[in-house]
Amino acid sequence: MRLTKTVGQYLLGPGALASLPDLLTEPVRSSQDRVVYLIDHVFRDGGLIARLPVTPADLVLYVDTTDEPTTEGIDAITAGLRDGPLPVAVIGIGGGATLDSAKAVSNLLTNGGAAADYQGWDLVPRPGVFKIGIPTLSGTGAEASRTCVMMNHARQLKLGMNSDHTVFDRLVLDPDLTATVPADQYFFTGMDTYIHCVESLAGRYRHLMADSFSRQALDLTREIFLSEDMQSAGNREKLMVASFLGGSAIGNSYVGLVHPFSAGLSMVFHIHHCLGNCLVMNVMEDFYPRETAEFHRMRDLHGIRLPRGLCRNLSDAQYRALFEATIIHTKPLINALGDDFRSILTLDTVTGIFQRI
Repeated sequence: MRLTKTVGQYLLGPGALASLPDLLTEPVRSSQDRVVYLIDHVFRDGGLIARLPVTPADLVLYVDTTDEPTTEGIDAITAGLRDGPLPVAVIGIGGGATLDSAKAVSNLLTNGGAAADYQGWDLVPRPGVFKIGIPTLSGTGAEASRTCVMMNHARQLKLGMNSDHTVFDRLVLDPDLTATVPADQYFFTGMDTYIHCVESLAGRYRHLMADSFSRQALDLTREIFLSEDMQSAGNREKLMVASFLGGSAIGNSYVGLVHPFSAGLSMVFHIHHCLGNCLVMNVMEDFYPRETAEFHRMRDLHGIRLPRGLCRNLSDAQYRALFEATIIHTKPLINALGDDFRSILTLDTVTGIFQRI
């Protein structure tokens, strides 16, 4: 049994972004205090920044989310910030990649070293800089979770800084910010919540708090994605809540089979996390039969097309790379299959699953 930290405070509802200045009164004490905004590069057109309380002392950085965050990329951002006065706050605005980048940078600014030094469980010794998360996509749970996931190409590993110090201090949950998300991206990202909770409830590391979060999040995602208009104003607000609950559930438990396979796709083929999850969930009949069938119904109802044949006819070396990038995630695989998971997930079995993607 361990203590689990959750987000300190949050604002929820349409128009919540307008209250961001109120959240900055705690860390900002003078006009010289610097706030760093890390914003998804899709907002580079300037429309969003015009709505933010940016001052002359502040710094705005656009995070390229074409690919998922890497340890090298996080180190590069942090190095630029270490040259000047320590920021009093870091604000992440975007999807899971941007939110995770903000959490990682916050941790590194006060703990020193490199991002790779803290990949693992409870390796961050000191709290990071005050941080605020503002999601513009819903589903990853990054706004609520105690981790920030990064690709480590040197180690061929996708892993986060899993620490209570990684949790955001404040959140702004404004469903207006998700109004223009393309339908396929909205679906892929929303399914991350569904998959988190399916894996948690089917796992061995059960926890009453995690189960409660997961069940409520699943109820909400089913309401959203089994309805005719998944992107209605009401459903966008529900998905923002479901994402928060799903992230909180994983903070009290572990994911299962889907996420390790998705991590393999990310490491070998640079496929984004949420799309990778959907590609894997699409072929999980042997492990999550009822939920996979439900996933298919949701996908078909909204006309979502998944790419097919990505992992057919690969070389033996590529299948080996996918296997190694999957099997390295021992905690979620033990959660799903037990300590002898390697006897179930042999090279041939894992290869066979990837060949169906």
